[in-house]
Amino acid sequence: MTKKRIAVDMDEVMADSIARFQEWYGRDFALELTREALRGKNPHEAVAPEHQPALRAYPNAEGFFRDLPVIADSQRVLAELSQRYEIFIATAAMEFPNSFLDKYQWLQRHFPFLHWRNFVFCGDKSIINADYLIDDNAYNFDGFRGKGLLFDAPHNALETRYRRVHSWQEVADILL
Repeated sequence: MTKKRIAVDMDEVMADSIARFQEWYGRDFALELTREALRGKNPHEAVAPEHQPALRAYPNAEGFFRDLPVIADSQRVLAELSQRYEIFIATAAMEFPNSFLDKYQWLQRHFPFLHWRNFVFCGDKSIINADYLIDDNAYNFDGFRGKGLLFDAPHNALETRYRRVHSWQEVADILL
């Protein structure tokens, strides 16, 4: 029997990139960027106009993605899911070309049970042939033929079109 496939986004699903925005914003401007301030916004939209160029530039900076914190329970749940499903990591790395090596090494370090052949660095995720896509950006479900699970994040707080999951334990409850 063929296993069903799950495609999983990295940023804000497996890797906490908001923590890096908060860290670098604090470093550069001595101000706090709270998750509450990010509700319904991208990071650059939540800061003063004169700070916006810096926040837009962060993901293009070398090392931005290198050592991001791991989202709680993602390692355990993905290891369990990998026993029943084919797992593919689908990350829109084309948007941030400097992220390739950092993301690849991060996946190898934190998710050694996933094979490099299952890492998909792409732009348009509608090309992914999977039964499920777990992602924090609803636009990635446009054209996707499987079922989308919207992973809760501050920027998608106002999105209501897709089934929302608030944690990896909730993903496990649905898919295991």
